[in-house]
Amino acid sequence: MSLAKTALIELDSAHQYFTRSTRNLVESHSTFAPAPGMMTAAQQVAHAAHTIEWFIEGAFRPEGFDTNWEAHATVVNGYTSLTAARAWFDKAVAAAKATVATKSDADLLVPLPAGVVMGGAPRVAVFGAITDHTAHHRGALTVYARLQGLVPPMPYMDA
Repeated sequence: MSLAKTALIELDSAHQYFTRSTRNLVESHSTFAPAPGMMTAAQQVAHAAHTIEWFIEGAFRPEGFDTNWEAHATVVNGYTSLTAARAWFDKAVAAAKATVATKSDADLLVPLPAGVVMGGAPRVAVFGAITDHTAHHRGALTVYARLQGLVPPMPYMDA
């Protein structure tokens, strides 16, 4: 199986697990945050979407990853709607899939530029990082759901 096909499977799984495990959060939960200074539910989803785009962009541009964290936070912090954040998440996954579908194994084995983020790892490593990152934020969002009195769904299958 090609590396692109493996990455597509990984992206599909990350998308399904994230969507399934957070589906009990509804629009009225958009601005919920467990404590002041923490991301809201909408911002958590927006951050996950933004980071998918960030990983793909960083993997395939010569200068690597954009580390202007303040600018990234400004974009994410503007989200106040779960519906809008989820639409961005779906769009980010679709764009990542469209990008990787065009890549050969040789393209995906090119080392990432030197730097603080995954420097020297093969490009294909970003797909595992996307999976890890979305898992981290879907886990946080299940805590948000529990704090709202909800029982999060099982992420790996419809029950």
